[in-house]
Amino acid sequence: MYQKILVPLDGSAFAECSLDQVINLSQMGSIGEVILLNVLDPIMWCREGRDFVAFRNFQFTQAEKYLERIKARLGSEGIRVRSDISEGGMPASSIVQYAKENGVDLIVIASHGHTGMKKLMLGSVALEVLHDSHVPVLLIRP
Repeated sequence: MYQKILVPLDGSAFAECSLDQVINLSQMGSIGEVILLNVLDPIMWCREGRDFVAFRNFQFTQAEKYLERIKARLGSEGIRVRSDISEGGMPASSIVQYAKENGVDLIVIASHGHTGMKKLMLGSVALEVLHDSHVPVLLIRP
C-alpha cells in the first residue's frame, strides 16, 4: 500500500488521464492519501505589461478552483485527498522536490506522449520526473 501518492496536474485533459488509475488503485485498497499538486511557473508572470501581483493572484485563484474540482471528484470516490500549489522552478524539479520533502511513496503522472522532434522541442516533464525521482513513478500514457 502507498501511504502518500502525488498526482501532478497542469490543468490539461492529458494530465487528468492519471486520475482513472488513481481511482483504480483506491478501489484495490492501495492508497492512503492522494496529494494533488499544481506547479505554477513564475516566468509567465514576468511578461511585459502585466501587473505581477494581480497576475500571480489570478493564477493562484484559478489553480485553487481547478484543484477543488478534482478533489471533489476523487472525494466522491471515497479517496482521502488534499491539494497543494507549488510556485517557482521548473515543473519536473518542483514535483521531485515536493515528493522528497513530503514523504511521498509514489508519483502518478501522465505523459503527453510526444515523440521525436516534438519531444526534443517541448521536453517532457513526465520523463524528467521519471529520471530524477527517488520514489517509484507510475507513468500513464493517455
